[in-house]
Amino acid sequence: MKKRIHFGFVLVYSLVSYLCSCSAFYLPGLAPVSFCEDGKGVEDCQTVIQLFVNRLDSVESVLPYEYDVFDFCKDAKETRPSENLGQVLFGERIESSPYKFNFKQDVKCKTVCTKTYTKGKQEDITKLDFLKMGMQLNYQHHWIIDNMPVTWCYDVEDGQKYCNPGFPIGCLVTTDGRAKDACVINSEFNKKNTFYVFNHVDIRITYHSGTTEGWKGARLVAATLEPKSIKQTDEKNPNCEGGSPMEVPGLFDSDVSVVYTYSVTFEENNAIKWASRWDYILVSMPHTNIQWFSIMNSLVIVLFLSGMVAMIMLRTLHKDIARYNQVDQGDLIKIPLAKEKSSLLYEDAQEESGWKQVHGDVFRPPRKGMLLSVFLGQGTQIFIMTFITLFLACLGFLSPANRGALMTCSVVLWVLLGTPAGYVSARLYKTFGGEKWKTNVLLTALLCPGIVFADFFLMNLILWVEGSSAAIPFGTLVAILALWFGISVPLTFIGAYFGFKKPAIEQPVRTNQIPRQIPEQSFFTKPIPGIVMGGILPFGCIFIQLFFILNSIWSHQMYYMFGFLFLVFIILLITCSEATILLCYFHLCAEDYHWWWRSFLTSGFTAVYLFIYAVHYFFSKLQIIGAASTILYFGYTMIMVLIFFLFTGTIGFFACFWFVNKIYSVVKVD
Repeated sequence: MKKRIHFGFVLVYSLVSYLCSCSAFYLPGLAPVSFCEDGKGVEDCQTVIQLFVNRLDSVESVLPYEYDVFDFCKDAKETRPSENLGQVLFGERIESSPYKFNFKQDVKCKTVCTKTYTKGKQEDITKLDFLKMGMQLNYQHHWIIDNMPVTWCYDVEDGQKYCNPGFPIGCLVTTDGRAKDACVINSEFNKKNTFYVFNHVDIRITYHSGTTEGWKGARLVAATLEPKSIKQTDEKNPNCEGGSPMEVPGLFDSDVSVVYTYSVTFEENNAIKWASRWDYILVSMPHTNIQWFSIMNSLVIVLFLSGMVAMIMLRTLHKDIARYNQVDQGDLIKIPLAKEKSSLLYEDAQEESGWKQVHGDVFRPPRKGMLLSVFLGQGTQIFIMTFITLFLACLGFLSPANRGALMTCSVVLWVLLGTPAGYVSARLYKTFGGEKWKTNVLLTALLCPGIVFADFFLMNLILWVEGSSAAIPFGTLVAILALWFGISVPLTFIGAYFGFKKPAIEQPVRTNQIPRQIPEQSFFTKPIPGIVMGGILPFGCIFIQLFFILNSIWSHQMYYMFGFLFLVFIILLITCSEATILLCYFHLCAEDYHWWWRSFLTSGFTAVYLFIYAVHYFFSKLQIIGAASTILYFGYTMIMVLIFFLFTGTIGFFACFWFVNKIYSVVKVD
């Protein structure tokens, strides 16, 4: 049996890993761009490399800001590339910069611009204070060349190299002499209560030549930089080899001039292929090896527990069904032979306890059936959306190179999946005996999305008041509402129409008119302890992945292991289903037939553990300060918790619904 489980696990893992190897090929729609030198006569190639800048963010604040807010050098002819819905929702604000390079032309210490801040001028005081605030909170640049992040690579512990897709705008040495992380890279940053701005960057662009493979031109495969702080005395003849760092004193008691410069060098490397140019960034992400080992260990444990639960359930149920059916056959045989034995046997059968005794009440419609059906409709919509999104991510369509694609895909799928939500909600509501079909379809289309949108709108107001780049423009909000009311709501009505046209789901046993009295329950079979215990095992199989997902959201790290995430998604389905079925079986054996809501809440309680873990992550892993950032963190967390609650609750309900129908259809009931 162990060999079978091990072989099955290896087979599933190998299949998912093969399907989800995102680095095996590049994305459709993201064609490579060829570059060449001036006068080479190569068609369809570019000679100028444009550097784009993105929003600036920090691990100490949830509020991102646009590049222009910090008063950096601006492009004279500022242009913005078109941004998709996902980029807008995530607060990405990409724009052109004055950093432009001619291909294969090295530049040494070129001045970009000079920013002068005059003492006593209120406008300059405000700009410089905001720049110092950014250095104090460790805000980081995010530059882009040829759709690739310009990375800052530096050595970390154990001799490993970490490539950060961003670099700090500067650093601060506090009044007690302690330095921020970025200040540690230079021992000259040692003055107390002094800000050091990184006003110079050494950029290295690596390219792959096409002459070795029969095509002309070259393709960029890497872009790295090293930030430096250098005080310039002559703007027209800058010196970037050394000198004292560029200081910005804590007290604005004199004029300050910051000269921004750069150097760029080109390097040929034909060993790196264009299709795998993201590998050096993703492989160097911190704790990658720990993540692989931890996830594998978690999956093995969860699969083993799932197999054990399945075996116990099958063996116990087989004995129950055989015993119940044997009692029924004994009744039929003994009655013609001896009335006394028959009556004794009938009394023994009546004294039997177990899940068969509640067959006349197990399909009694639940209280608040309207709300339950609405939750299940929305949960079905979220489940299908999540499955398709993860599958497309495994195929490489939603990799980090395709900016904003993950969020765009999720939103579009959710909008288009209103039909199954309306159908499931209407069909179950009709099965529960409900007749207010208009209320049902309106709640399905508006209740949960309305809660999410209200939360999202309040968070957006805070972002707007704070002047953050993550604030959604009014036009985008109107577009989201148009998608919701113009596409999703009508599709929900269409699904509900077909759901109500269908007959109610036929139950395998009849429901008694008078409800059966539920006997006194032990502590473990009471509703609340069972619900609390039900979410432990599903949460145990996701909390490792959850750590890296939260890191990607709040610590601005790239998440790319969609293969493992899809595998954990499958394991989550299995554990939610089996944990709910197991507890449902115990409650039915204790003759408690209120399983409808309990099956939904048992697996849905995993969302409560998710919230508790998010609180722990906030206080133990993050360095977020400020009331606005704290409110934004927990506001967005509540949206994730609600979505996860509907998702896991729906899985547990339908697993339990299938299980109850199955066992009562195979046992003989008089």
